[in-house]
Amino acid sequence: MSGNKIAIQGIPGSFHHQVAIRHFGNDSEILTFQTFEPVAKAVAIGEAEFGVMAIENSIAGAILPNYDLIDRYDLWIRDEYYLPISHQFMALPGQKIADIKLVASHPMALLQCKTFLAKHTQIEQKDDIDTASVARRIADQNLKGTAAIASEIAAEIYGLEILARDIQTVKDNFTRFIILQKRKTDPIGRPNKASFKITIKNQPGGLSKLLTMLYEKGLDLSKIQSIPVIDKPWEYAFFMDAEFQDYKSFQEAMDLSQLHFGEVKIFGEYMSRKQ
Repeated sequence: MSGNKIAIQGIPGSFHHQVAIRHFGNDSEILTFQTFEPVAKAVAIGEAEFGVMAIENSIAGAILPNYDLIDRYDLWIRDEYYLPISHQFMALPGQKIADIKLVASHPMALLQCKTFLAKHTQIEQKDDIDTASVARRIADQNLKGTAAIASEIAAEIYGLEILARDIQTVKDNFTRFIILQKRKTDPIGRPNKASFKITIKNQPGGLSKLLTMLYEKGLDLSKIQSIPVIDKPWEYAFFMDAEFQDYKSFQEAMDLSQLHFGEVKIFGEYMSRKQ
């Protein structure tokens, strides 16, 4: 798949950029945005054919606001992509770790490297919008004493020197990205995973009964996140990811959920890419 317009959060060298290139090819046109909402909007209005969006990390957990964006902009999850995350500590060439007074990166990257950072208490930590953006700013502004936590590709692109490699606390660190599009299309291959939302009616034991039914229908829930329904006190919506072997059983589970438990909205049916 090539020649498409792909919306991402971040700039060249970011993890989103890596996923976009790996999934769609080098000849894709990458549209970059500072935050996630413009990514969703670009796909919704047709400015981009596809969007790449991080949805959860194996260490830091789910990025709940991104589930809300998929919902509000009525986007469809076409596929998923698991990217192994390796964080590098980088700065202008010729410096040592002892010279660094400030490190900036995306808050999730800082969280994933907390053990390394705890060993260097002289370094102040600062949240930023994107890993690669910090690397570019250090290079553009010739910022000495400042480090970025970003990818090896970002160091290459912006001419920085890696002072410490693979500093993430857990070495088996993956981020799950989803590939978004505007409209539902036929799935790639045989779907065995789905993302959906169920808004549960206010009834005693409703969630427990729902989860039991989903289990009996062969759905293996890999993610469940709850948010309150703003205009309906004491009602909650649950964002769920589920894997299944039998697509017909999945459809039956969705029909039963709609009939007995509340409103169902399916965000995507696709193949699980988890290794």
